Amino acid sequence: VLTGDRASSTGATPSEEINGPGNLMDFLDEPFPDVSTYEDFHTIDWLREKSRDTDRHRKITTKSRESYWELIKGLLDAWSGWVVMLLIGMLTGTLAGVIDLAVDWMTDLKEGVCLSAFYYSHEQCCWTSNETTFDDRDKCPQWQKWAELMTGNSEGAGAYVLNYFLYISWALLFSFLAVSLVRVFAPYACGSGIPEIKTILSGFIIRGYLGKWTLLIKTVTLVLAVSSGLSLGKEGPLVHVACCCGNLFCSLFSKYSKNEGKRREVLSAAAAAGVSVAFGAPIGGVLFSLEEVSYYFPLKTLWRSFFAALVAAFTLRAINPFGNSRLVLFYVEYHTPWYMAELVPFILLGVFGGLWGTLFIRGNIAWCRRRKTTLLGKYPVLEVIVITGITAVLAFPNPYTRRSTSELISELFNDCGALESSQLCDYVNNPNMSRRVDDIPDRPAGPGVYTALWQLALALVFKIVITIFTFGMKIPSGLFIPSMMAYHHHDWIIFKNWCRPGADCVTPGLYAMVGAAACLGGVTRMTVSLVVIMFELTGGLEYIVPLMAAAVTSKWVADAFGKEGIYESHIQLNGYPYLDVRDEFTHRTLATDVMRPRRSEPPLAVLTQDSTTVEDVEALIKDTDYNGFPVVVSRESERLIGFVQRRDLTLAIKTARQKQDGVVSSSVVYFTEDTPQAAEACDPQPLKLRRILNLSPFTVTDHTPMETVVDIFRKLGLRQCLVTRSGRLLGIITKKDVLRHMAQMMNQDPESIMFN
Repeated sequence: VLTGDRASSTGATPSEEINGPGNLMDFLDEPFPDVSTYEDFHTIDWLREKSRDTDRHRKITTKSRESYWELIKGLLDAWSGWVVMLLIGMLTGTLAGVIDLAVDWMTDLKEGVCLSAFYYSHEQCCWTSNETTFDDRDKCPQWQKWAELMTGNSEGAGAYVLNYFLYISWALLFSFLAVSLVRVFAPYACGSGIPEIKTILSGFIIRGYLGKWTLLIKTVTLVLAVSSGLSLGKEGPLVHVACCCGNLFCSLFSKYSKNEGKRREVLSAAAAAGVSVAFGAPIGGVLFSLEEVSYYFPLKTLWRSFFAALVAAFTLRAINPFGNSRLVLFYVEYHTPWYMAELVPFILLGVFGGLWGTLFIRGNIAWCRRRKTTLLGKYPVLEVIVITGITAVLAFPNPYTRRSTSELISELFNDCGALESSQLCDYVNNPNMSRRVDDIPDRPAGPGVYTALWQLALALVFKIVITIFTFGMKIPSGLFIPSMMAYHHHDWIIFKNWCRPGADCVTPGLYAMVGAAACLGGVTRMTVSLVVIMFELTGGLEYIVPLMAAAVTSKWVADAFGKEGIYESHIQLNGYPYLDVRDEFTHRTLATDVMRPRRSEPPLAVLTQDSTTVEDVEALIKDTDYNGFPVVVSRESERLIGFVQRRDLTLAIKTARQKQDGVVSSSVVYFTEDTPQAAEACDPQPLKLRRILNLSPFTVTDHTPMETVVDIFRKLGLRQCLVTRSGRLLGIITKKDVLRHMAQMMNQDPESIMFN
């Protein structure tokens, strides 16, 4: 649309380069300090980016026939996409491994230190000890708690109080460092990043959000935030970290750095790599990118996402941060079957997950809105310190809230066996029993199980409440996966008929896993990708049906109270111009109801095809902030000729003033195919800009239903569309006009879509 024929650079005068036939990209790609491809907080033009990439491909194909060197360059260009995926996967996997190792060490640092090597975590410290016994595998002389190290006494009230105080102090220090680094060096490093990633992938520009500083600070502060013990996870932020890696490597290849549409294909694949290392689920990562975050996902991106997720998972496996040859701490394997009657509790878990998701979203959005509209938002450091202090004070007494999220989920997911030392596996060992000692299903529950149950109940309530206030603070924060524990006892009446003697009737870890999937599904509204992620965590095909039942039920229940998941809710809260493909528009309004200008507004800023001077164009650019201008035959007729981008105009005039003699402020700008001979002969010289004119801008009539217009914006990724009647220009509809109208139709504040 925006390209012409290329003139030979040899023997061409400067005037011919600007006014003669040539390729638009040749001078539009020339850098100017104060002119960028797209302004910050603006939307990209997907059709334009696609056109530019097609033109680039055509140029490479033509040149590759001229020499072997050009053919090799063409092959390198074709392989550059796979090289970028390889680099993204390797860096993402490496960073994930470093984050896991650092979190493991710093979480344990709050409770004690390893004397043999201070950089060892508690578990690593006791691995190296020769004095560890099976019964006290978590205790070894090399690992000492702070009270024991300082006072020589590990028992008693004094030691408990000292450990309590130091636990809170470390937590406050970590969170203070995290929020301070974010506030000073990279404000965009806060939060999970997924709402912004979704918005960026839909075509929105947020400069610096995926920059080098954001990558560095997000990685460091993510370790600090998770280690502080706050009720958050690292899964969401790892997607942001991976997309920062993708953006970093895009800058190395002009194919991606100069084309925002191609860049977003890479970012979609990077998001898949991020989920791959967060959950140890490469296939789930690809499906997550497809289902949850990506706006444009061609088949080529699917293959490359798969490759990036594979490389990331392989790199993390090579680092082996947990020492168990697994990608995540809470990987489990179940081998016991489930029974049809268990579908009822699985569905009930889904109902609970949907209700929890609704409660969490409404509570968190209400708190975040209060943060935005009150003094609370002016003191982010104080808020983080207060929430951390409350979390640490309440978390320390309960062993299930004191430990890290990953360790807690790992214990809840794992099944009881003869080698387990958890309180949840404290069953009475009666020496007079005729069965084997490790035949756990037939052994009655001991006091440890009952203690663990009420501690878990308190932990559940605590996590539900504190997560609402934690998610959205000015630190890296992912969503904690709330998981639940089910106590099993196969002597109940309903189990009598279908339990085999001496076999597990109910697998507690399976209920915890299904509950976790249901709660995460209720909060995010994920379905297919969620089930696959949980399947990859367990490695068991037979548990697909329980997971599907819980995920679908949680989505149905949550959707009954509102269609938006947590990420879409935060997009709305922040006013990002995100046009969700899943939203339905059923109102009977027309394009004329939405287009600008309205009756009370000044007329549309337009250019004429042969009567506007360079000075007029420069004044129009200076006085307005529009992305482009319609070109008409004359102001009287308003007959539409085409549409010209603001950036193209700016670059064309700057280039003409530098390279073409005779172009001054009074020069007439011509968008016509032929310039009048009288104009050619007169002084000053005219400026011909026909080739930067888009002669086929997308137009609709004033009576086009808005349902159709919304569909066009969604499927074509339009930036704007012109409204005409019988070829006469009436107005313009931008993406933000569409979003404001949709908000107004849903009785929401239309001015909330004002991030620009």
